[in-house]
Amino acid sequence: MDNAPAHQAVLDEVAPRLRRLRAHHGLTLAALSAATGISKSTLSRLESGQRRPSLELLLPLAGVYHVPLDDLVGAPEVGDPRVRLTPRPLPSGGTSVSLTRTPGPLQAFKMIIADRGTEPNLRTHEGYEWLYVLTGRLRLVLADHDLVLGPGEAAEWDTRLPHWFGSADGRPVEILSLFGRQGERMHVRAKPHS
Repeated sequence: MDNAPAHQAVLDEVAPRLRRLRAHHGLTLAALSAATGISKSTLSRLESGQRRPSLELLLPLAGVYHVPLDDLVGAPEVGDPRVRLTPRPLPSGGTSVSLTRTPGPLQAFKMIIADRGTEPNLRTHEGYEWLYVLTGRLRLVLADHDLVLGPGEAAEWDTRLPHWFGSADGRPVEILSLFGRQGERMHVRAKPHS
């Protein structure tokens, strides 16, 4: 029942829209009746708002006017449901795609790490990082620890700890990364029991 006023407002707009379309196409009620098979009196009542529009009346009108049915009833526009991701090159080689569409403390990225071909250059900065290896073998250096992670393995660390990561075997590595610039950590709410 809460949507009744909204639905009535949409229906109230159909009549003037139908009048405008007929005028735009330069059609008389008689000509429109001949083209649609709908009686002149029914068309007149539709355009004056005395008759409720129905699908069986609106479909022939949409065909004559060459407009989608949504245009006749004034359906709201729907946003594009496709997600358009923009890859960005990483300064150290590879590609990063932001998976987070809004600014906030935690940001998610999908990265493809290319072979950097160099010795690890450890760095520090504010934040907290969590990463998960999708494909390939990732070499992760955290202070004095030198680790190799494979698909399905994850790591997390405070980025004030000296760190570096890159390909462990010269082939690209695909990872998911969650990064909190202010040191925000992920909160695991459900864990399987061991």
